[in-house]
Amino acid sequence: MDFLAGCIGGAAGVLVGHPFDTVKVRLQVQSVEKPLYRGTFHCFQSIVRQESMFGLYKGIGSPMLGLTFINAIVFGVQGHTLRRLGQDTPAHQFLAGAAAGAIQCIICCPMELAKTRMQMQGTGEKKSKRKLYKNSVDCLLRIYNREGVRGINRGMVTTLIRETPGFGVYFLTYDVLTRQLGCEPDDSYMIPKLLFAGGMSGIASWLSTYPVDVIKSRLQADGVGGVNRYSGIADCVRQSLRREGWRAFTRGLTSTLLRAFPVNAATFATVTLFLLYMREDEGGKDCEPASRSLQQQQPQASSL
Repeated sequence: MDFLAGCIGGAAGVLVGHPFDTVKVRLQVQSVEKPLYRGTFHCFQSIVRQESMFGLYKGIGSPMLGLTFINAIVFGVQGHTLRRLGQDTPAHQFLAGAAAGAIQCIICCPMELAKTRMQMQGTGEKKSKRKLYKNSVDCLLRIYNREGVRGINRGMVTTLIRETPGFGVYFLTYDVLTRQLGCEPDDSYMIPKLLFAGGMSGIASWLSTYPVDVIKSRLQADGVGGVNRYSGIADCVRQSLRREGWRAFTRGLTSTLLRAFPVNAATFATVTLFLLYMREDEGGKDCEPASRSLQQQQPQASSL
């Protein structure tokens, strides 16, 4: 049930947040010497004006397919790990979230590589004159044919560094907030509370690992146009600091945080409400994912 809930929640999150993600990637990887965009809102306006509204949804195929499975893995692994740990505590929520984050990198990294390459394709053009990639699958196949397995896993280390602690913070924040807000199924304000807790969890997660995401995006976009600028993670960090200073690691942060709240509010609320609805037949009255089985195993553990 955790896997199915994650699928539905992931699809809801992608539809809400992909335009913000496109803006984030464009800002993260644009040239500092000749920037195309002055900031988040200028980037958004420029994409719509130059490439139409559909420009904001470039590369959505990859995350729509990938994030559906990724969220299934994340919520499924998190729920299973939490039950294995035995008690529903904040520390165990962090550990279960970190385990889920690490495992889903196998799908997340190639998916984000394809998404990034598709988002960069036809920058500034309403109708691309020359499309290197037809779609996300074609993008990954072309990269694989040129660079092999290593090519489609470009950015794996930075993805792992980002996702492992990031998902730990994600589930920890949601757990703490739902406990503090007193989320209960019979609460008339339950849905607003779930939306707030989910949105703030997404913001906390991104703030905890955002500089790593900038490096990951730059490494995955490197080579577009046939020019490779970075030899690795350390070289990317050095060059970014030398050319742009510490602000390099905050590029696109505004767009990311604007996206993080509605996306994760939709994702967590959808997952929680789906599980709550499905558990009604079993007599469950828990507002928190994965805690039903823990209640049965550990009666003393707090539940929400």
